[in-house]
Amino acid sequence: MLDIKFVRDNPDIVKQNIKNKFQEEKLPLVDQVIDLYAQSLEAKQSAEALLANRNNISKQIGMLKGQAKKNPALAEENEAKIAQLSAQVTAEAQERESLLTRQSELDAKVREIMLVIPNIIDPSVPIGPDDSCNVEVQRFGEPKVPDFPVPYHTDIMASFAGIDLTSARRVSGTGFYYLIGDIARLHEAVLAYARDFMIDRGFTYVIPPYMIRGEMVEGVMSFPEMDAMMYKIDDPTVTDPKNNLYLIGTSEHSMIARFNGQIIPEQELPLTLTSYSPCFRKEKGSHGLEERGVYRIHQFEKQEMIVICKPEESMDWYEKLWRNSVDLFRSLDIPVRQLECCSGDLADLKVKSCDIEAWSPRQQKYFEVCSCSNLGDAQARRLGIRYSQQVETVDKKGKKKVKTVNQLAHTLNNTCVAPPRMLIALLENNLNADGSVDIPEALRPYMGGKSRLEKAKTYIPPQD
Repeated sequence: MLDIKFVRDNPDIVKQNIKNKFQEEKLPLVDQVIDLYAQSLEAKQSAEALLANRNNISKQIGMLKGQAKKNPALAEENEAKIAQLSAQVTAEAQERESLLTRQSELDAKVREIMLVIPNIIDPSVPIGPDDSCNVEVQRFGEPKVPDFPVPYHTDIMASFAGIDLTSARRVSGTGFYYLIGDIARLHEAVLAYARDFMIDRGFTYVIPPYMIRGEMVEGVMSFPEMDAMMYKIDDPTVTDPKNNLYLIGTSEHSMIARFNGQIIPEQELPLTLTSYSPCFRKEKGSHGLEERGVYRIHQFEKQEMIVICKPEESMDWYEKLWRNSVDLFRSLDIPVRQLECCSGDLADLKVKSCDIEAWSPRQQKYFEVCSCSNLGDAQARRLGIRYSQQVETVDKKGKKKVKTVNQLAHTLNNTCVAPPRMLIALLENNLNADGSVDIPEALRPYMGGKSRLEKAKTYIPPQD
């Protein structure tokens, strides 16, 4: 969310940013919110003027009472004046209350609109309407093109008796799965390895809540994202929408919300955190053939990276975060590339974002496995996440003073690994012609020393 004062002072910049994001329908909101903010300020100033006038009248009443005590002859005359002034105080108090109510209503409308106006994107972001305009930046590792056919990922898993989609569909519906045996173990190995990988890079491991309240949801994401992603827990006993609980779509949600309303001492920044959680997503809409199986599902597990830092450090951390993903995937011999997200593909809160895509030998193309984002101060402004900074000032006499200034922090996040998609990349890139799968050396300690997965004798029908 932008600062309303920035919008008021820079309407052309805000409008151009909306155009760059191909959201022209939001252009009228800029002038509308500026007008509402001006009305709010006017109501506030009028209320303050009435309060100041009440103080003046109180002094006058006190003076009149004092005069009457000293000179009883003035008592009757002053009593009439006091009654008149008291009536004025009562009328102005009612008027002031009305103005404050109007200001509150206007501020609510301003916030409602400000939640919809997109964040200012970084100048380096390529301009384009959708993900077809995302730009490949660089590749890491040599893509493999095997001389044998690579089965669909669920068929590879089924060859190890490692997945059961049919039962999951019967039990929970489409978009769910059972992972079994070595495939389930490989899934957990990837998560454990990613956890230790990030801890070794100085990140603190966290397991957060898997549900958050409605007001926290508003703080961490835009309404379109919420509608497309999050499951709401219906509880008839909850009367305030702010207290409704939602299942998290990623641990970023509860990780960032943890610092709601907090002022973090400057010396504690940056906060570098890596979190594990299950994730729950609606995944609305129809998806293509290649998004069957465990590619796009309603429930999965993920290891995430979260950074809260000072504004001047956020772009450096953005670079470090996506490079962590590259290094992790390359440590497992999986070729990847970095794809810069264009303006139209950025969620409204994001300043800059890129995807890390893994190579699929079966499709002979890359597919998304990680998403790294710098959200600037958007989440911090919504949630009131600030840091305290000691600033040295010099007064008119040249005397130096140190005062504490609270400023909005910047927040960033990046996928470390989401095992369903990581498993696809891992299985395809390590598949042998005989159907066995080599386990990368880095994962072997988490697999009990196993170096290879062999086909199971138990048969599970092909999975769709």
